[in-house]
Amino acid sequence: MPNFSEGRELARVNALELAISSVAGVVVLHRTSDPDHNRSVITFAGKPEPVLEAAVRATAKAVELIDVSRHQGVHPRVGALDVLPFVPLGPATLAECVELAHKAGQRIWNELRIPIYFYGAAATRPDRMKLEDVRRGEFEGLAQAVTVDQTKTPDFGGPNLHPRAGAVIVGARKILIAYNINLKTKDVRIAKSIAKQIRESSGGLKAVKALGLPLTSRGLVQISMNLTDYEQTPIPVVYAEVSRLATLHGVEIEESELIGLVPRKALEMTTAASLKLSDFDSQRVIENRIETLSRAIHKR
Repeated sequence: MPNFSEGRELARVNALELAISSVAGVVVLHRTSDPDHNRSVITFAGKPEPVLEAAVRATAKAVELIDVSRHQGVHPRVGALDVLPFVPLGPATLAECVELAHKAGQRIWNELRIPIYFYGAAATRPDRMKLEDVRRGEFEGLAQAVTVDQTKTPDFGGPNLHPRAGAVIVGARKILIAYNINLKTKDVRIAKSIAKQIRESSGGLKAVKALGLPLTSRGLVQISMNLTDYEQTPIPVVYAEVSRLATLHGVEIEESELIGLVPRKALEMTTAASLKLSDFDSQRVIENRIETLSRAIHKR
């Protein structure tokens, strides 16, 4: 599920998707782009070797098209291809994804000379387990830090970041849900306050990471979240708590949105309408999307 630092120039995103789909045995499941975040996520699947090849080709295309030193957006980032997580589906295991992540990191450095940080289950040191710890300071801060602080040195390659492409943060993790709730206000202080109250690191909801961000183009603010274990804290619980806190601030929820796909189990006992989910249909469910694509392939 590569996250690219480009969400405005859709011709570039098209080229990134084409680089991925050019690999035989890989299928693109979903793509989403956001101009305020200036970020795109392209979800693709396949067997290990094709997925590895597609990840390297996607990185090469990102290096060609994206200059992170000129990038502007509200979402934190350190690279043109910012985050490259491998996620087990079907019979795949997390251990296999760790192996793929390490292979991808080695190839990206050896072939493209882009330094690598490993996170999640692929982390090689305990202080880099959490993505937010690796990405702290973003491209500008990290590019300076690696020159004076050995604890910031990339895990593979470097020591300096690439001047245009930054670094790639490669990881392996279980399925998480990227879930946002947009509020009917322009006051980003409200979004930041609610994000702080609900994220686990501040004593809030278990397995919830959250940031408060402005959505200038839409005249809204956003609680941007990663739900790292939706069984511990389901989507409806998150929505209800954000709604409660928003009410205390005197604002309403405009909508909520999923970035990428969601496991079928995560939407059991709830509805898109009750969550004010925008741009949602049955093909946003991982299992449904894979089944649809499988039927299409078998008919060829």
